[in-house]
Amino acid sequence: MSKFLSAISSYFDWFYVPHISVSDILEIIILSYLIYNIILWIKRTRAWTVFKGIIIIAVFMGIAALLKLNTLLWLFRNTINVGIIAVIILFQPELRRALEELGRKNIISDVLIRNDKNVKNERVNNNTIQELISAATFMSKNKTGALIVIEQNVPLGEYESTGISIDAAISSQLIENIFEHNTPLHDGAVIIRNNRVIAATCYLPLTGRNDLNKDLGTRHRAAVGISEVSDSVTLVVSEENGQISIAQGGTLYSNLDVEELRKKLTSLQSGKNVQSKKGRKAKRIKGGKKNEK
Repeated sequence: MSKFLSAISSYFDWFYVPHISVSDILEIIILSYLIYNIILWIKRTRAWTVFKGIIIIAVFMGIAALLKLNTLLWLFRNTINVGIIAVIILFQPELRRALEELGRKNIISDVLIRNDKNVKNERVNNNTIQELISAATFMSKNKTGALIVIEQNVPLGEYESTGISIDAAISSQLIENIFEHNTPLHDGAVIIRNNRVIAATCYLPLTGRNDLNKDLGTRHRAAVGISEVSDSVTLVVSEENGQISIAQGGTLYSNLDVEELRKKLTSLQSGKNVQSKKGRKAKRIKGGKKNEK
């Protein structure tokens, strides 16, 4: 019997149950919270795009190691330190904001309470498209300038933080009121995410391209600028002539009528970039005050 028990005991020698103390549980909770917030921060900013690029480079490094491509491995080893420093410098503003957000968080509620607002919804539905068309048409007739950014896969959290948080259901009346002259929220851009107006008076990056029409105002240059650093689609209404334009992928499609605008917005539901005839002819628009905000 003793031999049998010793045999059973020796068979299960590989099975080890670690001793878990209170400090171990505390470490797991802290690390889980930090990792969760780091991933959340990455997905809300441009770091998500860079992170995917780093993953691709890591895959190439793995392939190079398997195939023993010594030249590539030497290059990777000698540039990784510089690359880490470059990433820190590049995302210095985002890192600062992430630390500020961490300081403002209520850790207990974040850990114990689930936030249903983080559930991803459909980005653009038929009601949103109709409300945007109605608002754009009304503002075009009244020559009310507008700048509306529709977020896609690339998060716009860093630009959202420059404005005033709203988080309201989309309606043409709300958008028209935001961009009404001499109102507190009319200056800057509106950001739309998951069929909701998330923020207003947001600052967007201006394009630095020299091949665009010099008469383009700040509003149109901001629309092209945000389309160059993200996959967003931006709706612009000119304050000078009332023309409706769409900026996407670094290109400005101008002088769109209602049907052309509907096609461009409807293409967001299928993920396709539908170029209108007018859009193809009008990548560079004329008009627009240079100081148009």
